Amino acid sequence: MTTKIAIQGIKGSFHHQVVNEYFAENVEIDECLSFEELVDSLLSGKSDQAVMAIENSIAGPIIPNYALIDKNNLHIIGEHYLNIHQNLMALKGQKLEDIKEVHSHPMALLQCMDYLKQFPNIKLVEDKDTAETARRIQEKQLTGIAAIGSKVASEMYNLDIIAPEIQTIKNNMTRFVIIKKQNSFLPENEINRASIKFELDHKRGSLAAVLNVMSDCKLNLTKIQSLPKIETPWKYSFFVDVTFEKYEDYSKAKSLLNIMAEYFKVLGEYRNTRP
Repeated sequence: MTTKIAIQGIKGSFHHQVVNEYFAENVEIDECLSFEELVDSLLSGKSDQAVMAIENSIAGPIIPNYALIDKNNLHIIGEHYLNIHQNLMALKGQKLEDIKEVHSHPMALLQCMDYLKQFPNIKLVEDKDTAETARRIQEKQLTGIAAIGSKVASEMYNLDIIAPEIQTIKNNMTRFVIIKKQNSFLPENEINRASIKFELDHKRGSLAAVLNVMSDCKLNLTKIQSLPKIETPWKYSFFVDVTFEKYEDYSKAKSLLNIMAEYFKVLGEYRNTRP
């Protein structure tokens, strides 16, 4: 049976690489040029699951994606970490001195900024997807323009890598989540990570009290990010990731947070795969 997986980007992108590493062979790719399109693919039933970048070790969390998962009541059912190797690529025969513009996804440009700063005369152009940029360079035979992306993209679209491994920090890792419309019900003894959202009353000590509960219940807080509630000035939603050794510790914390918070929601309970 074939599983249809939605990805942001096209074949040759880092999202596609995650699909190849995470899933079995019987998959079909639905290429989406935005995360909103990816969510629509899931909601419409066009795809069964989706791969979504959620956090980078250099650039930090991609908060709009947490908001997309929350707003559309999607469920995180797994995660995958990918070492990101960024390469500068162009048409065969092009050299670094020929390059006038570098086109890539804003995150890729940010990850390679120290290298790119060496060339102040090269224009940096934000694009929707690393692999799609590489494909366009090949299809339109664009000279003077380079893309940033994976080695797989350079091979797939027959481009030369004119500068390999240009990311600022060599240990550059992105965390991707696997999402579905329905929750995945793992046995409790296999669940050791959760993504949650809560909203608190705007009064002194409310967040500290919640963090104390997490600590008392032996939860390891791996990320916390606030997002303002547009419809309610000066109120915030908190998106939090926690890991734990025993599900019963997490379950106890969940019961307490449900009482303490004005609003509490579980975005996903799954298996921690952090290296």
